Amino acid sequence: MIADLQGMQIAYDDKGNGLPILFIHGFPLDRTLWTAQAATILKICRTISIDLRGHGESQAIPGPYSMKMLAQDCNSLLNKLEITEPVILCGLSMGGYVTLEFYRQYPSRVAGLILAATRSGPDTAEGRANRDKAIFEARQQGVISIVDSMLPKMLAQYTYKHRPELIRPLRAMMLRTSLDGAIGALEGMKNRSDSTPILTSIRIPTLILHGAEDQIIPITVAKAMQTVIFDSTLRILSEAGHLLNLEQPDLFNQAILDFLATSYHVR
Repeated sequence: MIADLQGMQIAYDDKGNGLPILFIHGFPLDRTLWTAQAATILKICRTISIDLRGHGESQAIPGPYSMKMLAQDCNSLLNKLEITEPVILCGLSMGGYVTLEFYRQYPSRVAGLILAATRSGPDTAEGRANRDKAIFEARQQGVISIVDSMLPKMLAQYTYKHRPELIRPLRAMMLRTSLDGAIGALEGMKNRSDSTPILTSIRIPTLILHGAEDQIIPITVAKAMQTVIFDSTLRILSEAGHLLNLEQPDLFNQAILDFLATSYHVR
C-alpha cells in the first residue's frame, strides 16, 4: 500500500489487529525484511511495516535524510492510519536509530521498544569517514558499490555457509534501494544525534536483540545499552549476524512473543 504523506509517497503494509507494532528496517533494506515477523506476530497484534523514504517502494528525493526526518515520516504514517494509541517500535540497525529518535520526539506515542542490531551512540570519526567514502563510491558506481561492500558483512558466517539461499533475495532487496535513498540515508546516519543520554529516561518495556556473530555492531554495544535502560531485556541469538531476524526468524519471533506475553499480556 502507498500513503501520501504531505506529498511524499511512502509504501507500507498494515495487517492484523490489536496492539500495534511498527517495524522499521535497516540500511539499505526495505519492509520485506520483516516478512517472517509479520506472518507470525499479526496473529496477535497489528503489524505495520514501512519502507523508509528512498527505500523499497517509497519515493526517493535528494537527501540528506536525518533520523528526525525519518522518525517524522513514521509518525505521519501512524497519523494517516489513524492510530492514536501508543505503539511498540521495532527497529533494526538504522531502524533502531530511527526508533530512538522517534522516542525522543514522541515519547507519549511509544508503548515499548524492540532494538535489534543497533546502537545508541553516534558515528565515530572513522565511521563518518567510511560513510563519506561510501557516498563517493555510490555517486561514481551506483548503489551496487554499497551492496558489494556491505553484503559480505550482513550475515553470520554460519548463515553464509548453511543458508546460502538467503543471499540472492537479500542482494535483490539491497539493490532496490534508490541512489538518492542510499546517499540520503548515509548522510543522515553520519550526522545523527547521540541517543545515549536518553536511555536512562526510558521507562517502558524494552527488548534488545543482537546476533552473536554480528560483524557490523559488536555485542558489547547491546550489553552496554541493556545496563543503562531500566529493566530492559537482552537476548543474544546464536548463529546469527547483523540481520538476525532474517537469519534466525524462529528465535527472533519467539523473543518478541515472549516480550509481548510478559510485558503486555498479549498471547
